[in-house]
Amino acid sequence: MVAIAATNCISRWSGALGIVAIVAVIRPAEADPRAVVELFTSQGCSSCPPADKLMGELARDPSIITLSMPIDYWDYLGWKDTLADARFSARQKAYSHMRGDRDVYTPQAVVNGSIHVIGSDRAGIEGAIGETDGAGEVMSVPVSMTVTGKQINVSVAASPHGLGAMHGEVWICSVSKEVPISIARGENRGQEITYHNVVRNVLKVGDWNGSQSSWTVPLENISREGVDAAAVYVQDGNREKPGPMLGAAYTLLH
Repeated sequence: MVAIAATNCISRWSGALGIVAIVAVIRPAEADPRAVVELFTSQGCSSCPPADKLMGELARDPSIITLSMPIDYWDYLGWKDTLADARFSARQKAYSHMRGDRDVYTPQAVVNGSIHVIGSDRAGIEGAIGETDGAGEVMSVPVSMTVTGKQINVSVAASPHGLGAMHGEVWICSVSKEVPISIARGENRGQEITYHNVVRNVLKVGDWNGSQSSWTVPLENISREGVDAAAVYVQDGNREKPGPMLGAAYTLLH
């Protein structure tokens, strides 16, 4: 059973888009990040603000891609999360099913699709990054992303030698770098909290079969108001059964 606590949201529970920016210059993504940290958070969770702040601090490290994915299952507690997406709740639950546990809570950070820790635990996140860094296929595939004119160009390198056959799905995320929210009700009432690298939408780019591949994504397909960055990741498995992160890139759009 899911344990629900209205006063403490470190509690259990376990993609398409629109970008209207015209960019005339090439903006390369940061190369070879070592970690993707996904934060499952909620505006209605009193335990989440420290984790939300930490995501902003970690985002300043170019070797770490942080993605905030607000969930919707705490909306009944008195405040409807204005950034929440049911797809993120489903993704969090899918991770739990793949791990074979029932550890679904907020704030929860999933590191490289493999290890989960409390989202406000910097040492835990850094430990998980170290544990997954260079472990087998995790973040071993170089991914690049550039913005030219009205399109995003995504390139995924071939499987590294010695790792055998690899495959995965390629997804691109519309990202808002900073979103300040004034919360009027619920556990965080009266606070203004800034959320960092908020995923506003996701779009499957294609399937990667282990060979060098590239795709072109029109900016208009991934834009919406407030979106000023994009992240792309290659992940083993699929949306229903997400596995380890194989590679990723992040870039500003303007």
